[in-house]
Amino acid sequence: MLNVITKSDKIEALKAKGRAGMFFSNTLLIGLTFLIFGLNIAQAQLTATGQIRERTEARGGFGTVLKDNQKGALHNTQRARLNIGFTGYRFKIYTSLQDVRVWGQDASTNNRTTNANNNGVMFHEAWAEIMLIDTLSKIQNLSLKMGRQEISYDDQKVLGSLDWLQQARRHDAIVLKYANKGWVADFGLAFNQNRELLSGTIYEGFPTGYAAGTNGIGHNYKSFQYAYIGKKFFFGDLSFLFFKDDFTKFTGPVATPTYLEGVNSRNTTGIYYNVNPTRKLNLNGSFYHQGGHDKFGKSIDANLASITATYQMGRKLYLGTGVDYLSGTDETKEATNNNQFDPLYGTPHKFWGYMDYFYVASPFGEQGLLNYFFKTKYVASDKLTLNLDIHGFESAAELNNNLDSYLGTEVDFKLNYKFTKLINVEGGYSVMAAKNTMASAAVKNVTNPRLTAQWAYVMLNITPNFLNTKKM
Repeated sequence: MLNVITKSDKIEALKAKGRAGMFFSNTLLIGLTFLIFGLNIAQAQLTATGQIRERTEARGGFGTVLKDNQKGALHNTQRARLNIGFTGYRFKIYTSLQDVRVWGQDASTNNRTTNANNNGVMFHEAWAEIMLIDTLSKIQNLSLKMGRQEISYDDQKVLGSLDWLQQARRHDAIVLKYANKGWVADFGLAFNQNRELLSGTIYEGFPTGYAAGTNGIGHNYKSFQYAYIGKKFFFGDLSFLFFKDDFTKFTGPVATPTYLEGVNSRNTTGIYYNVNPTRKLNLNGSFYHQGGHDKFGKSIDANLASITATYQMGRKLYLGTGVDYLSGTDETKEATNNNQFDPLYGTPHKFWGYMDYFYVASPFGEQGLLNYFFKTKYVASDKLTLNLDIHGFESAAELNNNLDSYLGTEVDFKLNYKFTKLINVEGGYSVMAAKNTMASAAVKNVTNPRLTAQWAYVMLNITPNFLNTKKM
């Protein structure tokens, strides 16, 4: 039988061929779209994490000894954070929105009666980082980080995030960052103003309604500039820091200052080391010198020196001992300089006792601190860790009225248990056996003191990863 191809058959064949070509073209277009989209996704990464941290504290002499007729305190604080990060082609963006408050500080129906100073909602971090590869130089790992950010180096003794504090610590700054072949070099600066001004740049460094944020100085900086250089060697880490912070000049009392043009500048210079002479022995420490002028314009001549030795006993037990020396002003002599070392913007809670008697919110005079300590850490399992620290605190300089230089002994116990990778519980108990010198007018200035102080806490920490649905 002879097949006859009609005109209509030719038309249908051409239509089919066209539909096939269109299908192929659309498929190719869709494929190319997904390929390009996939390449963009490969170069971009979105992260979304959070944190809920609840901490209940029973205070019976936290920060300072109580008077005999004073009762202890009990409260719960909460930190809630939402962290969003995005990494794209030659840039990163990160924001951390947090709310920090004490349970009950707001009315249960609304927050219209909340004191503005108690409003705990803020951006803890909000920064952008631009990669400068091939833009300004052929050097690899060169970037510029701008915005509100944590500035933390080494063991956080002088520059740290202070994460124990529920609101933590951050800075509004710009940092040029370089890293290559074990070398790290950061150069940062900050310039603060209270508000947008039409003229002048005077900064009011004594905030009203709450204590200022610097350790031991009570005066927020107007500006700072710093350089940090570090190197990783086969035997450990070495680093150098130069940090200059500037404070607005003023006259009159601190409570009602009259601000002036110009600044008093303080300079802190030093080194940090963290080395392993043997497989089980670790040595770390630092030395810093502080010069320039304090907030009153007085010359500073102060030092910090520390050393810690940690030895691993078997697989689970770690033993450590060391000493911290932070110079102070001798009260028995007429001082021409300020000899009190200020540990800048570090993490005091980590080093000088969990009860926060030194270099935190509660003042303790100008005599400096000598801290002898013995620390133990026992890793019972992958989930359970136990810590026991013993501190002996002493004045670093002579005190008036023939006061004994020994301030007291503190014992800190801490337990940390991990339910999962994202959920852990921490608890602790501390006791301070203070001496009369601790309560004297030269140090804590507490009359009729109760020299035995106690503090206990329980903390729940949950850190979800919203973009990761795997079981943690």
